[in-house]
Amino acid sequence: MKILETERTILREVTRDDAEFVLDLLNQPSFIKFIGDRNVRTIAEARDYIESRFTKSYKQFGFGMYAVELKETSAPIGICGFVKRDSLPDADIGFAFLPQYERKGYAFESSDAVMKYGRDILGLGRVLAITSKDNESSGRLLEKINFKFERLIKMPPNDEELKLFSSDK
Repeated sequence: MKILETERTILREVTRDDAEFVLDLLNQPSFIKFIGDRNVRTIAEARDYIESRFTKSYKQFGFGMYAVELKETSAPIGICGFVKRDSLPDADIGFAFLPQYERKGYAFESSDAVMKYGRDILGLGRVLAITSKDNESSGRLLEKINFKFERLIKMPPNDEELKLFSSDK
């Protein structure tokens, strides 16, 4: 289901048909380094991951991470959206793109649109974001969409120290 549109992309719900793309994205070295190894190694595991993460979030919260696809080709190039974690008081924005689509403005374009959608349609007030301490490019992007660094936090399950950002309405 289409959620929103930007100048160059369409953001839509991730479906089981996206398993090949999700498998590729989750196993990119940059995803593993900055977000974490999800231990998804097969198409079947990718389908299960989609059901347990993406689909579950849409049903439970009315939002989630969305596939970002190019308008011209309908090819999925990344994900962007909101996550609600038990360990954080508010929803947080997240994004990840295939390496060949990084540094081309897609992450900014989609995350800026997702924030407007979150505020205007979902009625989100305060939105959080977390990044690994060494993920400077994501930190810069968050600042471009009006997030401010708050503090370092430790989050389960492995208590890794992460940067916490927030954006108020």
